[in-house]
Amino acid sequence: MAGTAIAVLAIGGTLAFAPWNAPSSAQTTISQLSVAPPANVVRAVPTSDGAVKLSYAPVVKTVSPSVVNVYATRIEQQSVSPFANDPFFSRFFGQRQFQSRPRESQSLGSGVIVEAGGVILTNRHVIEGATDVRIALSDGREFAVDVVIEDAQTDLAVLRVQQAGGTEFPAITFANSDGLEVGDLVLAIGNPFGVGQTVTSGIVSALARTGVERSDYEFFIQTDAAINPGNSGGALVDMDGHLVGINTAIYSQSGGSVGIGFAIPANMARLVADAGVAGGEIVRPWFGAKMQAVNADIAASLGMAAPHGALITEVAPDGPAAQAGFASGDVILSVDGLAVDDPSAFNFRLATRPIGQTTELARLRNGTTTNVIFTIQAAPVADETMIAQIDGDSRFAGTSVRQLDPALAELKGLPYDATGVIITDIAAGSPAQAMGLRVDDVIISLNDMAMNTAQAFADTASKRVRTWQIILQRDGRVTRSIVSG
Repeated sequence: MAGTAIAVLAIGGTLAFAPWNAPSSAQTTISQLSVAPPANVVRAVPTSDGAVKLSYAPVVKTVSPSVVNVYATRIEQQSVSPFANDPFFSRFFGQRQFQSRPRESQSLGSGVIVEAGGVILTNRHVIEGATDVRIALSDGREFAVDVVIEDAQTDLAVLRVQQAGGTEFPAITFANSDGLEVGDLVLAIGNPFGVGQTVTSGIVSALARTGVERSDYEFFIQTDAAINPGNSGGALVDMDGHLVGINTAIYSQSGGSVGIGFAIPANMARLVADAGVAGGEIVRPWFGAKMQAVNADIAASLGMAAPHGALITEVAPDGPAAQAGFASGDVILSVDGLAVDDPSAFNFRLATRPIGQTTELARLRNGTTTNVIFTIQAAPVADETMIAQIDGDSRFAGTSVRQLDPALAELKGLPYDATGVIITDIAAGSPAQAMGLRVDDVIISLNDMAMNTAQAFADTASKRVRTWQIILQRDGRVTRSIVSG
């Protein structure tokens, strides 16, 4: 419909519109969760009345105990006066006349039990900013939970029951989401609109969808099973009752389901869940190369029959890709035989492989396709010399920074040879916050001294001077500022 805005919505109890658009050395393994073995599925269309009348009830009975309601409580500031946002009244009476007061709000979502000890997987946007989180089982029992992991890169979170009291929780079994095909039957289970646990059925409408949410790993399962607000974090299961995805977003004009829902594939969800079970941080692979999609013109110039694959445009010096012999102009066509249609697909495939595992990458170079054995490596971990925190009587007090390296530069969208220190944290109410510094600002120089190392920043920013000349990069723009000391 012309002129009608269509939005992608996260589907927790609090709706959020999404526009189109410190590391650990511990290794995470995928061995603690229940994972279904690979199987050769025989797919068949119903050919009789009896087959058409078959029920999903046995699958639902198996899976529904593993799906929980998630209740997140937040403390938000609410204006005392209804005229607080009115520019006319604000102009004459000032903002101080319209003080705000804390207000408690609740949002509703869903979650999936992934480990019998009481570990639950849900969406990060369901519990983001919450001061108290509780879950309710399908039988009505409620438990307080701790947030173990909040992962912004995947929009997933891991919760753990605080006092399980020896309770054995019904954990779901993970499927291999790489085995899904368009047309496969699926069920979505969650708590839409807070009406109670609800099951909807549909098919896999598409795979590897991108442009759905602002996440680093866009590779969503699309389904026409009805998904609505409150379904976020709930289960998308196959006909064996195995988890194939975590429901996370819908494409809608009205805010309700129109038959286009999206789920995070189980292979990515399992990576985050396993890290939560282990009680550690997520350790992600780093390839060390920047890529772009292969369009029709590029495909024609490379002699490809059709546009697909991830074209390497830049390689990090001495990074894993460079060590494996990759170079600018190479096209990665597949990972372990699984097709790579674009850089998002490659990033997803790589991210779901454990550190230290070898994988086979099909590479197109100069018209010839070869297979390259690549060992999955983690991004380098910052040691103490690469991190600094400013305290005491300083204009920069409250600032935490990390020295840039190629892996961090790639993560932040900067050139591999970018220099400076990037702000990783700003303490609330600190002089640094009052000065206007923000997380992800890159400080290039202070008083004409290059900030190439964290130590240089620590030595310089701790001094007391009358004025500071600051050159920093923010949102891709380099600015110069002068502030008093």
